[in-house]
Amino acid sequence: MIRMTLRQFRLPALAGAVLLVLAGAYLLRLGADIRTVPDPARLPDRYAQTMLFLAGGFALLPALIGAFWGAPLVARELEQGTHRLVWNQSVPRRRWLAVKLAVLSAAAALVAGLLGALLTWAAAPVDRVAGDRFSTVLFGARGVAPVGYAVFGLVLGVVAGLLLRRTLPAMAVVFLAVVLAQLAVPNLLRPHYLPPERVTVPMTADTVNRARNLGSITGSPVVGGLDVPGAWVTDISPLRTADGRQLSDAAFGTCFRDPPRTGATGTFGDTAVCLGKLNLHVDLAYQPNRRFWTFQWIELALHLGAAGLLAALGLWHVRRRAG
Repeated sequence: MIRMTLRQFRLPALAGAVLLVLAGAYLLRLGADIRTVPDPARLPDRYAQTMLFLAGGFALLPALIGAFWGAPLVARELEQGTHRLVWNQSVPRRRWLAVKLAVLSAAAALVAGLLGALLTWAAAPVDRVAGDRFSTVLFGARGVAPVGYAVFGLVLGVVAGLLLRRTLPAMAVVFLAVVLAQLAVPNLLRPHYLPPERVTVPMTADTVNRARNLGSITGSPVVGGLDVPGAWVTDISPLRTADGRQLSDAAFGTCFRDPPRTGATGTFGDTAVCLGKLNLHVDLAYQPNRRFWTFQWIELALHLGAAGLLAALGLWHVRRRAG
């Protein structure tokens, strides 16, 4: 069964090997170039766009693995009826599917692991200076988490092909599902892997001017884009008064729309001065950068666990379905 699976997988494997060699050569060259920059402080500005582009492309890798490696492997056999030949040779259905899942999962983990390791190495000097290790896009292209994404995408593709029994629909479904998972996990699950640390930040005029945005379309007293050095800010409370109550919309609106004219400069100018006089603060929840590897291992375990559940579903289904 292993030999047969490898023979069926030879063309996708060849394509993956070519991708691995080309991407690996590029990342080795990129890492060498990064390390020749004499002033490390310039690295984030010089390579920020490159890192985002690479991370964005890397985020598509699990979806591509699931769609082009996973979905066709079983769905094509079911479409063509070749699975019956194997089953009639006394090969148990579960073994037939388990071997396919094991072989392709190992291949997906190898490709994603090597590419992830190379990108982590190449980007290390940039990451050290930028300090933004939990960025929604960048986090998923570093460390061990990409291995979990790839195995999850692969197993989802195989099981989707088994359930839908049509190659093209299975490819479309798994591609969309993996992309949605890549969007949902960083925003809905990752901030809550561990209880966040918290800090109260006085909202002086200078602090208000360091924010990236202020207010909302409904006029609520919210502030966004505040940073904690060496940490990923996961939640910012509305503006609060000294007694802990939320600043009223009316008071916020007065400062936001018609503050006293002082000639102040800065991002928010007179609005920042007006708010700074109200003795306000916000409560921030954050995950410190020292938890980066803990979160990496948690995310790896999360995706491998999901892949295991999907594999169990596939093994249960293949035993019950008719030929």
